[in-house]
Amino acid sequence: MRNETTTKAATPRPPVRYWPAQDLDGVDFDPVLAQLMRDDPLSRVRLPNGEGWAWLATRYDDVRLVTNDPRFSRKAVVEHDVTRLAPHFIPVEGAVGFEDPPNHTRLRRAVAGAFTTRGIERLRGRAQEMLDALVDGVLRDGPPADFTERILAPFPLAVVCELMGVPVPDRPRMHEWTALILSSSQGVERSERAKTEMCAYFAEMLRQRRDTGGDDVIGLLATAVADGGVTEAEAVGLALLIQIGGEAVTNNTGNMVYILLTRPELQDRLRAEPALRASGIDELLRWIPHRNAVGLARIAREDVTVSGQEIKEGEAVHVSYLAANRDPDVFPDPDELVLGRSPNPHVAFGYGPHYCVGGLLARLETELLVHTVLDRFPELRLAVPEEELRWRPGALIRGPEGLPVIW
Repeated sequence: MRNETTTKAATPRPPVRYWPAQDLDGVDFDPVLAQLMRDDPLSRVRLPNGEGWAWLATRYDDVRLVTNDPRFSRKAVVEHDVTRLAPHFIPVEGAVGFEDPPNHTRLRRAVAGAFTTRGIERLRGRAQEMLDALVDGVLRDGPPADFTERILAPFPLAVVCELMGVPVPDRPRMHEWTALILSSSQGVERSERAKTEMCAYFAEMLRQRRDTGGDDVIGLLATAVADGGVTEAEAVGLALLIQIGGEAVTNNTGNMVYILLTRPELQDRLRAEPALRASGIDELLRWIPHRNAVGLARIAREDVTVSGQEIKEGEAVHVSYLAANRDPDVFPDPDELVLGRSPNPHVAFGYGPHYCVGGLLARLETELLVHTVLDRFPELRLAVPEEELRWRPGALIRGPEGLPVIW
């Protein structure tokens, strides 16, 4: 392990680097992040919004240390205007993403039943049915088709809404609200309004389900509120986080399908060797640039030395899971897509207490999508030149705006 938490003299602090985190097309790795990874084990960066600078951990061991050490607090971020990518910073009262253990553990426990391996596997059959229905419609209508519009956007939305207990007629509104909350280009007012409207929706749903409960997320949260295990505000914040998280699958799988479309040799190999698909999906999860810049920071509760640098109490620390997934000390030839890579201890879903609550669900959806694309579209290819594709501008989670295909 390269982490150092001893009291020996720390090395001089690196200079503060501006990280513009500009919009990038395709699956190009951010060149500024790549340089930061080469320059220092621990960097200091300033992002386009927020105040001051923050430490940036990019090494695999350091990322796991910061995300799993109680000396670094998520909750304290609410009181700091930390440098960040998004122009708006909209913490939700009681949101699990802004809590530390033991409160964080208590909140996660309220919905744990929906996210166990057994709970997620119960969704497999229904999820496959919904995906097949979408694919049947695309095949019936014939080429060309926008894969993002017809499959990659509606499928994860339908699955997470099924898990949440959101009725079918309300699902388009959920998609619209989520897109506004996750965009950095729509302005703080529209994002704030979308967040307020989604919170009001979930608050009303919780009141309606208070006496009936259920196995879906809204039912579990309604029961937890009725039992006094969580407050209504906490339940609403948790519901919002899970709902928004479902949208990430659209962009992540969009990047994966783009890779398969532009590297047909990978498609051919995964079709010819079905046993390779499980490790291939993990490798795609490790390799794709699934977000722009970094997410939420943490605040040091006390002085901590990491990789020879002293992080002082009160200073902000960002981690890059993208960089950790390219650490050459953990992943040989990290910039190469190695479908049979093993072991592959990637951190695409995070690490520590804030490991993605919907990680198993996202893995299931990704698995179903990749299998279905490979098996039901044996001649799938782009309908336009690759250079005509566009990636979502100002998005916190990277992904193609559309994927026009023929078959």
